[in-house]
Amino acid sequence: MSLTRRQVTAAAFAAVPLGALATGTAQAAQRPRTLYIAGDSTAAQKFADAAPETGWGMALPFFLHKDRPVANHAVNGRSSKSFVDEGRLDVILASIRPGDFLLIQFAHNDEKTTDPARYTEPWTTYQDYLRLYVDGARSRGARPVLATSVERRRFDAAGNALLTHGDYPAAMRALAAEEGVALLDLQALSLALWQKLGVEETKKYFNWTATEQDNTHFNPPGAIAVARLAAEELLRRRVLPARDVRRLDTQIPESWITWPPATA
Repeated sequence: MSLTRRQVTAAAFAAVPLGALATGTAQAAQRPRTLYIAGDSTAAQKFADAAPETGWGMALPFFLHKDRPVANHAVNGRSSKSFVDEGRLDVILASIRPGDFLLIQFAHNDEKTTDPARYTEPWTTYQDYLRLYVDGARSRGARPVLATSVERRRFDAAGNALLTHGDYPAAMRALAAEEGVALLDLQALSLALWQKLGVEETKKYFNWTATEQDNTHFNPPGAIAVARLAAEELLRRRVLPARDVRRLDTQIPESWITWPPATA
């Protein structure tokens, strides 16, 4: 069942601390503006037990100025719905401050029709849950940014890169237009990149190992390439000014990617 717009907005605004907006300007002046990421495994921080799998959120800081930190809250296996239901959006909204950014990328797990804990329908519940993120960020003086999901590595017999996300990207684009939210169209940009690279070369960007052929998750080169696309779009869409973005035309060494020890 779809949430009503009133339910969505009420939930997003309910936890606003008294006086938070009034003191927002002073708070923003005292700390760097942080870019928060809410998303799934394609963006998430990976740990040593998962290497060489790499989320693109791990590489995004390489393209941003050191005074524009990234707080990566993306988690494996989450959808726009389950991320909210587990209280993970609440954690972000408790920390985010005026002047910050909330980058939202979901769809991979929203598509799981047989899993009621994660499934959302593109034109109803998916958009409703995304509004929770948008309204929640705005209620705290932060700027929401929507990002369509990165495409999987899938080609037809003729070598054409295929769309794999159904109506979810279109639903997000429509919501971004309706709500006046900046959109990073990573789905379209990544599809074009995979098409340019081709069937064999794209294997060097995904988590293909001696034991695994993963066409969804990235290795260091893939994460770096997608993070570069995201940074370019943050600049092009005027979410960030030129002074906040760096190294767009620089080769980033794979050795810059590190995987911390797995948490207990």
